[in-house]
Amino acid sequence: MKYMLTIAGPEIDWSDITPEQMRESMGRWDAYTAELRAAGAMVAGEGLQPSSTATTIRFAGDEPITVDGPFAETKEQIGGFYLIDVEDLDAALEWARKQPVREGGMVEVRPVMDYEAAGGSSEHTSEEVAS
Repeated sequence: MKYMLTIAGPEIDWSDITPEQMRESMGRWDAYTAELRAAGAMVAGEGLQPSSTATTIRFAGDEPITVDGPFAETKEQIGGFYLIDVEDLDAALEWARKQPVREGGMVEVRPVMDYEAAGGSSEHTSEEVAS
């Protein structure tokens, strides 16, 4: 079953981080990603640019409204995600617990919708889009 592990936390001011600290942090994430791949659980994963680069489309009334900035006014921002394919929720939670998230951060674990089970077609799945 597929799960999205969404990583969020206080946004980092990258100018306050030394190159050594950056290499150390990225090394922990690289090791985590390598472990996911070795276990055959990795489907996809990416980090995101700062929330200041976001553009949000809000739906209200007849016309969608485009707004600069993140979807929510909060100090916590989505920083990245992993899409994994594992046996069950317990396995997904175990992978989430292993993430080297900084203090104050969090990981939301959410099952990916099975469109066919919900009565839709498989046209929405990443496998269909990728092929």
